[in-house]
Amino acid sequence: MQIGDILKALPHRYPFLMIDRIIEIDSDDSAIGIKNVSVNEPIFQGHFPGEPVFPGVLIIEGMAQTAGAIAIAAGAAAGVDHIVYLLTVDKCKFRKPARPGDRIEYHIRKMRRRMTMGWYEARAIVDGVVIAEAEVGAMVSPSEK
Repeated sequence: MQIGDILKALPHRYPFLMIDRIIEIDSDDSAIGIKNVSVNEPIFQGHFPGEPVFPGVLIIEGMAQTAGAIAIAAGAAAGVDHIVYLLTVDKCKFRKPARPGDRIEYHIRKMRRRMTMGWYEARAIVDGVVIAEAEVGAMVSPSEK
């Protein structure tokens, strides 16, 4: 999915869109999303001046957006508009910080799906090193557009 496809699938917009593209998709079973961290992002004005660190909560948001994009794309393929709401974050661990210049890869794998709920295992990786991991749960609902 290129940025145009992501913008069609997700309601998020800059500066809160945390993925730039999705380079691998296997239905809603797995995906790899990409976030290029730039020093020009507004978050770095206050987090932290002189020592910029990409906030962990935004890494989790990028994981959730990647999972949501593939879940919505799978529904869109069936001709149905959906929106995904993040409901749970479990087993979250931060291992290393992400900094400007990093390319974060969000590796997402579906653990299970029941009716409108999906649970995904997510890892954030920079240069082959896991910097964060979590399990995210989301609910897919029909869009009110």
